[in-house]
Parts: sequence; C-alpha cells; structure tokens
Amino acid sequence: MVKSAPDTLLVIRVPGWVDDVVGTFPGRFETDDARMALVIALSRHNVERGGGPFGAAVFAGPHLVAAAVNRVLDSGLSIAHAEIVALMRAQQSFGAFAAASAGAHSLVASAEPCCQCFGAIFWSGVDRLCCGATTADAEAAGFDEGPKPEDWVRVFEDRGVSVTRFVRRDEAREVIAEYARRGGRIY
Repeated sequence: MVKSAPDTLLVIRVPGWVDDVVGTFPGRFETDDARMALVIALSRHNVERGGGPFGAAVFAGPHLVAAAVNRVLDSGLSIAHAEIVALMRAQQSFGAFAAASAGAHSLVASAEPCCQCFGAIFWSGVDRLCCGATTADAEAAGFDEGPKPEDWVRVFEDRGVSVTRFVRRDEAREVIAEYARRGGRIY
C-alpha cells in the first residue's frame, strides 16, 4: 500500500499595506483613470518596498473587488504576477474560480499582460481589461514578457474581453523605469 504524502500549502502573501493604500482612495472608482491611479499607486508603493513594479485590481463597475501587487520576488513563485494575485483574491471573494459567476468584471493592470497573464485572463471570467504601460515599456526595462500573439487585443476581443490601452501610460511606464534605475531584479 502506498502511503499518501500530506497536503502541501502554497502561499502568496498580499501585504497589509495594499489594503491601507486602497483605503486612501475614495470608495468608488467611476472611471478608468481613477482605477488606474489606484493600480499605479500600488505598483509605486511596491517598488518602494523592494517589490516588482506592477499592480492590478479587479472591479465590478465602480466597486473595487480585489487589489494586488507583484509578489514574484517575495514569494519566489514565478506565477505571482499582480494580475494573477488580483484575480486569485477576487475569485476567493466570489467563492468561485471565475469572475463570470459573479457578473461582469474588469481587470485593471499597470502594464499590458505578459504571456502568462494573457492566458489566465481568458479563464478568469473578466470581460474587460484596462492597461497602462505597454509590453514594449516593460521590455525596455529588461523584463521578458514572453510570446503572445502580435494581435493580442483582437484575440481578447474575439473571445469577449474588451481591451482599453494606454491609460495613464506615462505614469505606469515611469514606475517600471524607476524600478530599473533602482537596480531592481529583472525576472
């Protein structure tokens, strides 16, 4: 008889300061500009605390569902991108693996998705993606965003996910550039 190993717990910690930063913003986020301002603030705070230069949040209309920052360096897990962590927090709050089970939701990210997040977004159930910095902005700092279709926006839209790009791009790009200037680890 083969003996079973005990269950293994995998943990990605979201620091308490994330919710503290959220608390400094108004309770409703009526525009993409307001939503992106929060996400960029989170990414900036993460850089100041030694983390990666990316933030993301899930919204139901003007209401924040979940906010997150990149946790790759802290967790040692390559999947701990801000988008993935925000989607995980949202799904945990829904009690379901897809946002679609809880109605229409938007993912707002400080940068366009890498190849990993590109795939995860489809299965998350969000019906809208809003991005700040571009893939080229992240790659200019040295990040390898991996292969994704050249016409990735059309691919999303063909699958029912609308895409808005370049929201507060200069600010989002500056956080990535600041991270690189500080000598942040490129992963």
